[in-house]
Amino acid sequence: MALQKIGKMSLHNGGGFVARMKFAYVDDEGQKKDTKRTGDILLGQTKTATLDDFGIPDGSLVYLHVDVVWGRDNEAARAFTYEKGNTCTAAYTITGTTLSNTLGLIDVNC
Repeated sequence: MALQKIGKMSLHNGGGFVARMKFAYVDDEGQKKDTKRTGDILLGQTKTATLDDFGIPDGSLVYLHVDVVWGRDNEAARAFTYEKGNTCTAAYTITGTTLSNTLGLIDVNC
């Protein structure tokens, strides 16, 4: 079964910490790479990132990775296929505390 194609990811911060998004992708050689980070996402804020802006090669498997400032980072278990120019957004939320947080997929909006 083919993975769902997306062009954006969003994160809602429902946790008691500062979060930053970055993306992990698998390159043509099968190596997992990380992108640059977004700016701070504070409690109650939602940020949407267009993957075109992060240097991810078209067609790559991509995961959301959340850097939790002064805490335990979290990476989504589900992968998507990045498609340049695609308008679908994988929407996530993160909740909890710096050392005990949960990252969950809310929906994919096209």
